[in-house]
This record gives sequence, C-alpha cells and structure tokens, in this order.
Amino acid sequence: MRASCEQPGCVKRFAVIIGIVFATLSIRAQQYNTWTGTNLWTVEVGLKSDSSPALAPDGTIYVGSWSGKFFAIKPPGSIQWIYKTGTEIKSSPAIAADGTIYFGGRSRKFYALTPDGKLKWSFETGAWVDSSPAIAKDGTVYFGSWDKSFYALNPDGSKKWAFKTDGEISSSPAVGTDGTIYFGCHDKVFYALNADGSKKWSFKTGGAIVSSPAIGADGAIFFTSSDGRMYALNTDGTLRWKLATGGISESSPVLGPDGAIYFGLNENYACVTPSGELDWSSPSGGLTEMTPEVCADRMVYYGNCNQAFSALLPTPERERYKVHWPWSVRVWGAVNASPTVAPDHTIYVVSGNGMLNAIQGGAPLAKSSWPMFRGNPRHTGNVADNEN
Repeated sequence: MRASCEQPGCVKRFAVIIGIVFATLSIRAQQYNTWTGTNLWTVEVGLKSDSSPALAPDGTIYVGSWSGKFFAIKPPGSIQWIYKTGTEIKSSPAIAADGTIYFGGRSRKFYALTPDGKLKWSFETGAWVDSSPAIAKDGTVYFGSWDKSFYALNPDGSKKWAFKTDGEISSSPAVGTDGTIYFGCHDKVFYALNADGSKKWSFKTGGAIVSSPAIGADGAIFFTSSDGRMYALNTDGTLRWKLATGGISESSPVLGPDGAIYFGLNENYACVTPSGELDWSSPSGGLTEMTPEVCADRMVYYGNCNQAFSALLPTPERERYKVHWPWSVRVWGAVNASPTVAPDHTIYVVSGNGMLNAIQGGAPLAKSSWPMFRGNPRHTGNVADNEN
C-alpha cells in the first residue's frame, strides 16, 4: 500500500526533516553572514571582457574590455577615466610600484598609462598582445605577442631585448625569486629565460601552452598544456611530475596555502595534490575558462559560461563529498576573466554582459605563493610580490 502523510508517524518524520533543514541553514547563516555573496554594485565596461581587474593600493580598479576601452573605476562604481585603444583588449593590466599601468591590446601595441589616464608611451609589436605583463623588481616589463616574440621593455618604453620563438605567445609570464622569467608558447614549448634574455632552459610538451604558469613556495612551476596534461617542473627545468587531465582550457593553476593546485577543467572545477594526484573535481555547470582564486577562509572562487560566480569550499574531512557550495551569484553573462579580491574582501569580477561586478566576499587572499591569476591584486606576475 502506498504511504501517505495521513499515516501515523509521517507528520513527525516530516517535522524532523524540516527542523534539520532549518538548523542547517541557521548554522550556514552564522558561518557565512547574510552579506557574503551579495552583489554590491555593477558598472558597465563594454561589450564583454576577458581582462581580469587589477587593483591599485589606493583602491582604484583597472580593467580593459573588447570595446577597445580601458577603465579606471573607484568604488562604488564611479568611472574615473576611460582610455580608448580602438581595438579589443584581452590582456589583463599590471600596476608598477610607481603607479604606471601596463597592458597589451589587439591594436598590436603595448601601453603604459599614468594613474590619471594619460598615455605615457606605447610600443608596437607585429601582432596582437593578449599576454598579460609581468614586472621585474628593477621595473623591466615582460610580455609575449602573437608575432612569436617575447619582449622585455625598460620603464621608459625602450626595448631591452626580444626573444624569438616558433609560435604565437598568449601565455602570460611569471617571474621567479631569482629573476627567471617563465612562459608557455603555442610551439608546444615552455621557456625559462634569464634576465638578460638568454634561454636558461626549455621543456617540450605535446600541445600548445595557452595557460599561464604559477610558482610554488619552493620555486616549482605549474602549468597546463593543450595535450591534456598538467606539468610540475623543478627550477632546473626537469620534470617533477605530470598528470593526465584530459582537458584543454585557458584556466591557469593557482595554489592554496597547503600547496593544493586549483584550476578549471572543461566543465569541472578541479584540485590536484602537491604530489600530482587529482584530489577531486566538481561539476561547474558550464565550460570553465577562468582562473580561480583562493582566499584565507579556504574559499575558492570560480565562474563559468553559465552566468554564475560561485564560492567553493573544499571539505577533505568529509568522506563522500570533497566540496560544497556556500553561495553562488547570478552575474548575467559568462565569466571568463579571473576575479580579484580587495583587502576589504570585496571580489571584483567581469561578466560576459560587459559588467564589472563587486561581490561581498568573506576573507582576504590566502597567504600562498600564487593564490590568484598573476599572483597578486596588482597583477605583477612576480612571486616576490606575493604573500607566502
């Protein structure tokens, strides 16, 4: 006989279930306050953007867009100025110690702007500049171009040197503590260059390298290749380990305080152990191209092509589920650009409808050698600028 809620004990069981649900929600509400995950404000920055926002020490947010416009924005959503390049901007900006803002464009130029939005100088290359710049301690700026060259420029815009490769460069460079510059290339090779532009070593993979490297606390370098593998290399260029992920993505790895490696893998969020084993993967609800971000409360922030920006919390103490989702925000458009978190815990992320979203987070960046895209909120791509 089919059971019904009129049968003895059914109402009591239902009441117990409801009580458990409300108790769980109450505990969650205490753990993650009602403001966490709230979209605080938005401002339009163009058609769409794959550029990750960079954050200056004074709180100014810099971001480019496919509309060919580069924005300086002050909270809560006040546009300070706009610089027009005329063509799409995919490169994410980097902010130097003196406040100079660097970024590349599909105008085939690399730009340096003053904090008040004036052109300091521009440098012309032979093709698109989608690679985001890295800044050395002496002020040298590094970036790659689709013209198959990797450039080092002095702070005054003059060319220091150029390194030729056999493929286009869209991967963004990372600078190690000893000044070594690391980047990947479409020629299937990962490069390590000395500060004078000479090749230190190279490592061959089975596919184009479009993701950007992350540097570990011990100097290890992590990156993915379109051959469907993640690689970990030692500082001398030897292989530490490689993991078959089966995925091809622009998502770059970031590192948690315990050395765990987070990245987007097709339609999943994934975590790899420091020893190179896949710890867990969780469905994202859509293709994940963006690079995640790790915060001090163990939250990992991700977005996907399904108009969602979410907080993920790894829970290794649970046997059945490795992660759960404290909150998710609808942002109206695919999230391809990586987020940036401010000291006041505000998360800045651009969605596919061309809006910069300010979302209330719950903690600052994790103290890790590489907790976010480009390593730190200024996007210098230099591990020496990151909290370890």
